[in-house]
Amino acid sequence: MGSSINNQGHPFHLVDPSPWPFTGAFGALTSTCGGVMYMHGYVGGGFTLVLGFSLILLTMGGWWRDIVREAAFEGQHTREVQVGLRQGMILFIVSEVMFFFAFFWAFFHSSINPTIEIVQWPPAGIDVIGPWGVPLLNTVILLSSGATVTWAHHAIFTGNFRRTVEGLVLTCFLGCFFLCVQLLEYAEAPFTIADSVFGSTFFLTTGFHGFHVLIGTIFLIVCLIRLYKQEFSREHHVGFESAIWYWHFVDVVWLFLFVVVYWWGGCSNDGLIDPSTILV
Repeated sequence: MGSSINNQGHPFHLVDPSPWPFTGAFGALTSTCGGVMYMHGYVGGGFTLVLGFSLILLTMGGWWRDIVREAAFEGQHTREVQVGLRQGMILFIVSEVMFFFAFFWAFFHSSINPTIEIVQWPPAGIDVIGPWGVPLLNTVILLSSGATVTWAHHAIFTGNFRRTVEGLVLTCFLGCFFLCVQLLEYAEAPFTIADSVFGSTFFLTTGFHGFHVLIGTIFLIVCLIRLYKQEFSREHHVGFESAIWYWHFVDVVWLFLFVVVYWWGGCSNDGLIDPSTILV
């Protein structure tokens, strides 16, 4: 795809016309409309939602396939192009930081300034999940996965692709293990998403983080497949580097979750937050 670098006279990649921006936008619009229709009970809402989501998945697969082809077989990803891709990944992670910032803001606002109906935090009747059980286990799992993916990153710099594969396999295993433990935690949680603002903010924040762990695990599995197909080298592995950055972002968010939601936000009513000081 695209003309060669020697013919175009500059190191940048001018992409060819592609259908994926259109299909991605149409899929996003369709899934949004389908979600609204489904939640309001309209006929065909579920089908529209599935159709839109399927278009998004098709766009993701097709677009990333083209990017991999441009990088691995056409040599379009020069040093200048790699810099642009890294900058784009950094901006994407910044947008993800803002995404989670909104949930943390909601949690802090609800806990520090609860409404007159709640008065205390955690709200009365909520049996919180202690931080030193399953949450601590998940913390150890994610921190260990951060170490293994860093090991894999160091190994690819030294050209030791066997160690890179071993580190990636361990990281993917730990990511799947984390998700299984979180599902078990959800199944045995003493409250639901409908139990006051505590349940809502808890499940939205931890649930979206779990979704990001799932995406990051898939990201690393794709990198493992590409590594097996010898599409990465010591000098060219922007996709792998982006996956590592994303995984470290997921680790950092979990540390904030553990401290804020499980430890700080789960303190007993006579512990961290005194309702009398809130009402003054």
